[in-house]
Amino acid sequence: MIDYLDKAARLIRESGYTVAFTGAGISVESGIPPFRGRSGLWSRYDPKVLDLDYFYSNPHDSWVKIKEIFYDFFGKAQPNPGHIALAGLEQKGWLKSLITQNIDNLHQEAGSQTVWEFHGNSQWVVCPRCGARHFATEIDMSELPPRCHEDGSVLKPDFIFFGEGIPREAYDQSFAAARKAEVMLVIGTTGEVMPASMVPYEAARSGATIIEINPETTPFTNQITHIFLEGKAGEVLPELLARVRQLPVD
Repeated sequence: MIDYLDKAARLIRESGYTVAFTGAGISVESGIPPFRGRSGLWSRYDPKVLDLDYFYSNPHDSWVKIKEIFYDFFGKAQPNPGHIALAGLEQKGWLKSLITQNIDNLHQEAGSQTVWEFHGNSQWVVCPRCGARHFATEIDMSELPPRCHEDGSVLKPDFIFFGEGIPREAYDQSFAAARKAEVMLVIGTTGEVMPASMVPYEAARSGATIIEINPETTPFTNQITHIFLEGKAGEVLPELLARVRQLPVD
């Protein structure tokens, strides 16, 4: 019987450029629910609060829900062993960059350095008028909506709303990393969100070996995945890191 975990570890050690691509699944293990699905946030909240036009027309209503979801609840989440293992792979030079669909900042808190945030980051707020950016923790949210100290405009969380484009640098760097990858780890994502879901396909088209880590199969599995490691990221990734470390140095 093939030891796929060992095979994946060897591929990572032999790779000149390994990239990770993560989705909501890795953060679910930190207590952050996904947006979609039976227990997702959209089963409890109306998605319109993150519609760009609705936000600007109804900033108070949007901000009440945004504060509840992203700052009262998300703010308590901590990196889990999956986040920490990815940071460990990067620290050893075995992982060159990380592309994430998540906006929770947990990869950075775990120690990851080169992170391309496809959908932005909830830990920052930005003034749409003057461009000033602030840590969310520095903003007084006792009165909603919070306003810019510079020009009084309503501040917006610095992540992507419905009706808003992907940040250009994150988009370009993500696809550039995908084209450069010899190995791509696809972790905790079902590939349902466009255009982020095209990143692994771009890596596969460019010749990368795709190692998928998910609790169950996804659209990626039968189309581009070479090695499927079934399980939770917080359990599989620490074991994968341990296997990579155990391999003899050439």
